[in-house]
Amino acid sequence: MRFPPSFLDEIRDRVPISAVIGQRVSWDRRKTNAARGDFWACCPFHGEKTPSFHCEDKKGRYHCFGCGVSGDHFRFLTELDGLGFPEAVERIADMAGVAMPARDEAAEQRERQRASLHDVMEMATSFFQQQLHSAAGAKARAYLRDRGLTPATQQKFRLGFALDSRNALKEFLASKGVVKEQIEACGLVRHGDDIPVSYDWFRDRIMFPIEDRKGRVIAFGGRAMSPEVAAKYMNSPDTELFHKGEMLYNFARARKGMGKDGTVIAVEGYMDVIALAQAGFDYAVAPLGTALTETQMELLWKMAPEPVLCFDGDQAGLRAAWRAADMILPSVQPGRTARFALLPEGKDPDDLVRDEGPDAFRAVLTEARPLSDLLWMRETTGGIFDTPERRAELEKTLRELTSKIRDESVRFHYQQDMRERVQAFFGAPRGRPQGRPSQQGDRGFAARGGSGRPGQAAGRLAVSESLARSALVKRAGGVMPLRETTLLVALVNHPQLIDEHFEHVEALDLGNADLRHLHAGIIDAAAHGRAGDRDQMHAAIAVSGLDDIWQRAEALVRRARQWPALRDAAIEDAREAFAQALHLQRSARTLHKELKLAETALAAEPTDENYRHLIDIQAQFRDLQATEALIEGFGIPSGRADRN
Repeated sequence: MRFPPSFLDEIRDRVPISAVIGQRVSWDRRKTNAARGDFWACCPFHGEKTPSFHCEDKKGRYHCFGCGVSGDHFRFLTELDGLGFPEAVERIADMAGVAMPARDEAAEQRERQRASLHDVMEMATSFFQQQLHSAAGAKARAYLRDRGLTPATQQKFRLGFALDSRNALKEFLASKGVVKEQIEACGLVRHGDDIPVSYDWFRDRIMFPIEDRKGRVIAFGGRAMSPEVAAKYMNSPDTELFHKGEMLYNFARARKGMGKDGTVIAVEGYMDVIALAQAGFDYAVAPLGTALTETQMELLWKMAPEPVLCFDGDQAGLRAAWRAADMILPSVQPGRTARFALLPEGKDPDDLVRDEGPDAFRAVLTEARPLSDLLWMRETTGGIFDTPERRAELEKTLRELTSKIRDESVRFHYQQDMRERVQAFFGAPRGRPQGRPSQQGDRGFAARGGSGRPGQAAGRLAVSESLARSALVKRAGGVMPLRETTLLVALVNHPQLIDEHFEHVEALDLGNADLRHLHAGIIDAAAHGRAGDRDQMHAAIAVSGLDDIWQRAEALVRRARQWPALRDAAIEDAREAFAQALHLQRSARTLHKELKLAETALAAEPTDENYRHLIDIQAQFRDLQATEALIEGFGIPSGRADRN
């Protein structure tokens, strides 16, 4: 039985390849990073003791670096279990919850027609490429050169040029034996009952081929050369091959080009994607001239659990970010969300990498903010909450927003997070007059071990729009807490601590966004055998684009004189101090979560039992503070803190 490619693609997309292979192997806990869809095991095709068999959910492929086998879902079942291809398809379809297709001769005929349409689109792509390098394409070549695109980049993305002619492409295709119905079915000409003679859809435009997930050209985007044309960018119409809201520009290349950190970036336009690829960011995609759709977001989530949505640094870009936030909010789940990056005012990614280089854009990525921050900023920016009614209205708005989240667990944590933000925004701690800022000397357990949130204030006036945007764009993760920072600096300078405490290190719960990125880089380096010594670890951090975070972290630790975390400390001193700090960190984070739950329980049901439970946890906090005061944040007795 012949299965339609669309059916095979659908069931492959619905079932992670790790779910198929995981039924036959045991994943290696140290090398596997399940959150990123990156799995390692001993190869089931040949005997081995060291895991060299690797599969990636985002690519839907497996490969053994020992014996060289590789393939997809179906090949795994046919080669390992000896199933026929139809049986393998049936098993995957059953896992996907999708009914097997009945034999449909009409559908098979449509598939054959689609295959021929792909051939037509390939001919059109080659024609446009030839025209770009002809005498008629001189102006288009000059435009691309002025935009900083090299010939190699133009060739990589197969850029072309549509002549300023009503029938140049139509006549070319006809000369190759392509019939009128195929040309029309590809959306390459305008036709209809009210058009006596069809004519080319694209004229006098730079052409951007749009590819499907297999890298086949299915449509085009065209950029007008004349400034007088109303539509600067124009796409192909929807066809049998192409549905605009269901595709992402550069999807196939981005999926292959994703780095080990699993990052994928969604930007706004074709030129942004191409300029970023030329600057070394091969994992950028773009919607096709419209706002991001739910289907496109699903494609992003197939690539990465936390894609970065990047928007231009102007009011239109900010509004687009807010629309995207509203669109994805109901669908967020554990391990499925997004981060938001806004570029400097008046810049788009193309401008930024051309004017300031790749590092400037890399900084924007590290400063991307979570969805919750963006929603909070939108609802509070420029607002005045000087009356009980206005404060109540804000609380109501936040409740209505978070109630849209379909996943019960995520909805609970969002509601809790927004309550805490409101409390910090409006309320003042007991014993301090309302609106009076805390002094720098007010230091408690939360100040030492927690992390601040941009946009929070003790008063009742919301931050200004410029300040909020500055916090979103300029402050990557807030102030780095000393204990969290020192733990990670110790791991980089003394990588043997990773092996000794691997389970606890992998599960570290960090409150600071920058440190979470650095932690992910450390775990990734260890999983791929790049953490043998300090120099290897440093090289891995640099390759991952985390060098700026690392330098700030090490500088903080050095200023705080936490010498056991630094490179010259003896491993015995580093080991002892790390163990103490790790215990404090785990205890603090656990107590913090328990305190939140206790406060929520007491607010919902103010019983004596819930009150006593809250008092008990607060007492444990005080005990932990006392312990930390003796150890001074990284497990160092105060008598040794002056050592450098």
